[in-house]
Amino acid sequence: MAKSPRNSSAKSAPVINIGISDKDRAAIAKGLSRLLADTYTLYLTTHNFHWNVTGPMFNTLHTMFMTQYTELWTAVDPIAERIRSLGHPAPGSYADFGRLASVPDAPGTPPKALEMVRILVSGHEAVARTARELFPLADKASDEPTADLLTQRLTVHEQTAWMLRSLLEE
Repeated sequence: MAKSPRNSSAKSAPVINIGISDKDRAAIAKGLSRLLADTYTLYLTTHNFHWNVTGPMFNTLHTMFMTQYTELWTAVDPIAERIRSLGHPAPGSYADFGRLASVPDAPGTPPKALEMVRILVSGHEAVARTARELFPLADKASDEPTADLLTQRLTVHEQTAWMLRSLLEE
C-alpha cells in the first residue's frame, strides 16, 4: 500500500524557510549558544554570590545580586528559544556551557564582597562583548529578531556593569 503524502511528510521535519540561509542560521545559532552559555554562567555566579556575600554591604549586595540573578535567569529562555527558532538545538548542559562560555566559573571559595563586585563587572562586560560580536552577522542576514534580542541584552549588561563599577569608586 502506498504511503500518503501526509504520512511521509510527518516523518521528517519541514525545511525551514524564514528568509535566512542555512549557513547564516547556523552561524547565528552558534553565536547565540555562546551568549546563552555566558548568560547562564553569569547567572550561576551571581546567584552564588547572593548566597555567600558577607560584610557591611551585605544587605545592599544581597538584594542587588538577587535582582541581577533573577534578570539573568529570565534572559536565558528567550536566547534558547531564538536558537530553536533558527532550527538548531540549544545547549543545555554544564559541559556545553563550560565549553562555550567566555565567562569563567565562580571561584570555589567565595571572595570578599568587593571582589564579588569586580568579578561580576568583568562577567557583564564579557557577556556584552559576546553579544556585540554577533551583531554584524545578524545584520548581514537581516535577522531583526536576533538583533533586537542582542540590543536588549547589551542594554542590561552595560547598565549592570556600570552600576556595579559605581560601587567600586571612592
